[in-house]
Amino acid sequence: MEHLKKKVRIVPMTSAHLDEVADLERICFSTPWSRNMLAEELDNACSAFLVALDPEDGSVVGYAGLLVIADEGYITNVAVRPESRRGGVAGQLLDVFLNFAGANKLAFLTLEVRESNYAAIALYGSRGFRGAGRRRNYYEHPKEDAIIMTREFANDGTSTAD
Repeated sequence: MEHLKKKVRIVPMTSAHLDEVADLERICFSTPWSRNMLAEELDNACSAFLVALDPEDGSVVGYAGLLVIADEGYITNVAVRPESRRGGVAGQLLDVFLNFAGANKLAFLTLEVRESNYAAIALYGSRGFRGAGRRRNYYEHPKEDAIIMTREFANDGTSTAD
């Protein structure tokens, strides 16, 4: 259950956000994407990266990335600053991608999550994602399996999870 919802402004990631997003990567992930990797995504026509901005100071409190290939959506990253977690930030970012998937008639959205990340698994489950498989030893530092979670959409863009 999400606590009080943190008000954020969700906008497309730009080069002005790269330093903060790279910092967030280092805070949240044991194998973070580099600033250069993130910058390359800005030039990738198949990628959409969003940032959640604190409305008071404009700082990046979270971000998420999506790669679209044909009618398939792959959520590549979801990260929220530790002090902003459990405030609905990740859910708001996911909701933008879910609305995009429905509006653009994607067949599904899928992602990988550490098997020990119960909070993220619960969040994804609350948005209609279901376990679809496992990638053995997908993560390093520490070595851990990934749970593949997928939300399918009907041909008309509605969720098949409803």
